[in-house]
Amino acid sequence: MKDNKKIVIGKKQTLRALKKSEAQKICIAKDADLHVTKPIKDACQELNVEIIYFDTMKELGAFVGIDVNAAAAAVLK
Repeated sequence: MKDNKKIVIGKKQTLRALKKSEAQKICIAKDADLHVTKPIKDACQELNVEIIYFDTMKELGAFVGIDVNAAAAAVLK
């Protein structure tokens, strides 16, 4: 990611950031398992947090600067 925003990666950390109202935006991979992404999508709807979708987990992983696939990530405030 180009700007110096802090990012957390993964289902648990993303949900934790949402619950603590620390998430500015959420990134979700479209090809990730539904059991991973559904709780995050539900929390985003409830808390009115923007979701950015990526076509693949590989693309999301590259976006957040890791060499492995990622299902979800949160850009923190």
